[in-house]
Amino acid sequence: MSETLQAIRGMNDILPADAERWQEFDDIVRDWLRAYAYRPIRLPLVEPTPLFARAIGAATDIVEKEMYSFTDSLNGEQLTLRPEGTAGCVRAALQHNLLYDGPKRLSYQGPMFRHERPQKGRYRQFHQVGVEALGFAGPDIDAEQIIMCRRLWDDLGLEDIRLEINSLGQPDERSRHRADLQAYLEASADLLDADARRRLQANPLRILDSKNPAMQELIEAAPKLIDYLGEASLAHFAGVQTLLKDAGLSYRINPRLVRGLDYYNLTVFEWVSDRLGSQGTVCAGGRYDGLFAQLGGKPQPACGFALGIERLLALCEEQGQLATASVAPEVYVAHQGEQAARFAFRVAEALRDANVSVQLHCGGGSFKAQMKRADASGATLAAIIGDDEAAAEEVSIKPLRDEAQGQRRVALEQLTAAVGELLFD
Repeated sequence: MSETLQAIRGMNDILPADAERWQEFDDIVRDWLRAYAYRPIRLPLVEPTPLFARAIGAATDIVEKEMYSFTDSLNGEQLTLRPEGTAGCVRAALQHNLLYDGPKRLSYQGPMFRHERPQKGRYRQFHQVGVEALGFAGPDIDAEQIIMCRRLWDDLGLEDIRLEINSLGQPDERSRHRADLQAYLEASADLLDADARRRLQANPLRILDSKNPAMQELIEAAPKLIDYLGEASLAHFAGVQTLLKDAGLSYRINPRLVRGLDYYNLTVFEWVSDRLGSQGTVCAGGRYDGLFAQLGGKPQPACGFALGIERLLALCEEQGQLATASVAPEVYVAHQGEQAARFAFRVAEALRDANVSVQLHCGGGSFKAQMKRADASGATLAAIIGDDEAAAEEVSIKPLRDEAQGQRRVALEQLTAAVGELLFD
């Protein structure tokens, strides 16, 4: 007997009970995005590998170690399962000239792929909601995106999510900081771990984001990027802070917040919870004004962020939110007999025409067995049909949750009214 196949490690099935929670989450997110005038865009799961090397940065962990890349066997093209969504969204905006008539607010949702060591809150296939504002230059859009996150936490009923912000300035400011940071770290090279030594020349800013306890004292004393920011960068950062304060939103400036993607500039932010262990970041983003030019287009300002759906749902579960019961049909149609089986299809469709959710019994079995199934389904009513009812084009309706209501028999043309009375009155 052949071995039973299993899902790929880190790529998880979402079974019905959990999938229904995902659907409830999706409904909340859809209304939230609409409230801020973000329009949906749907992007491919597979993109050209050079897109991510150019956008994210060839020296990042994502490109170096985590991408699922392969060669197309038909044409030899280098392809990658998307590890994040912003690069693809900007690629689509350039390819289809989406900004020809002005700035755009766009959103997308779906799976991303990174070859990481699976652990709670970090999977090889994970899901994100992405929010991108393309063509907006001022600090107001940065602040609006941060504030809209707080509204989502309120909509989900979540607490204890704190905001951390920083400014990465502009490329020339980062370049001066980078030179001083490299010199500082090289002077203490014996204190660096293997990852830090690997990043020292290619991407030293990422060393500041290390969680290695042995390096924290060294990192804390390192040159701080904010001390290298010019007047315009500081004014932009001050503008964001003013709007956050006006909104009554608390935050902490974290000078070590650098993000893992090379395309960011100016504002960066993370929403973090202590309730999820080491994977505490549930939302992160910032401004990426240089990405359009990096991908070959005309320079455009842009700002965006991504929500980790698995992490947010874990936080909802930990705080007792979105704990909805399984979605049950309103009516379970039980039937026995050849004529009854054919009539049952008509009955089920008539109820669905009236926007009643129906589970039609399939697979045969006695009325006793079918009524057990009806009760287990969670349905409010059972529609019972034997050949006798079918011959008369009538249906017996039995309430399953209220014993005080008796069973009654009605003609097919009166069925939807009778069911509506029992369900909604």
